Formats: sequence, C-alpha cells, structure tokens
Amino acid sequence: MVCLLRVCVLLFMVVYYCSAECYIQKPQVDLLSPEDIINHLQGCVDSEGVAHDFDSEWQNDCYNCLCTQFGIRCCNKIPTAIEHPDECEMVVDQTSCSFTLVLVSDHSKPCELA
Repeated sequence: MVCLLRVCVLLFMVVYYCSAECYIQKPQVDLLSPEDIINHLQGCVDSEGVAHDFDSEWQNDCYNCLCTQFGIRCCNKIPTAIEHPDECEMVVDQTSCSFTLVLVSDHSKPCELA
C-alpha cells in the first residue's frame, strides 16, 4: 500500500511540475511553385521530407508531433523539469523515451520520495 502511495505521489509530481518542451515548424511554401501549394493544401511535410495529413499524429525521436494548418507542432515526451529532492536526479533513456528518478550517490537505487 505504501508503494502505491509513493507511485501516486510521483505521478502527481510529474503532472504538476513537468513542463514539456514544444516547438512549431511553420510551413515553408514557395508561392511560385504549384507543387508546393498543392502539397501545403493536403497536409504537412516534416523536416525529413515525409508528408503527413492534417490532424495526423506521429512520433519523431522522443517528440509527439501533430500536423495542423498552421504547421507541425511537436512536444517532447520527456519532461524537461521535475521537482525532486536534492539527493535525487533524473536519468533519461533516449532509446525508450523514458526517465527514472535515482539517488545521486547510487544510480542503481530509485529515489525514495517521502
């Protein structure tokens, strides 16, 4: 039961204190190119040249992205700021786009939240 309480406290802290890093990639349309205009009317083209329909979502690295008429909006899946005790630190795994809170003195031990 105590473990469940600690998990709930941790989830609350993540939701309350985390701030996601987001950016918007505005559409680049050459008004002298009919092909560019037609492509823009159909959706978005990401930085890798992949076309996406309006209102479609996808993942790129550790970002969730959305195609809108105003451009591509991407937000980091990994929080950039989490409130935690000084003896703890956040360790990020870019492969799985996840993080854990561990003791600064021993990364093999999870951070105990009071």
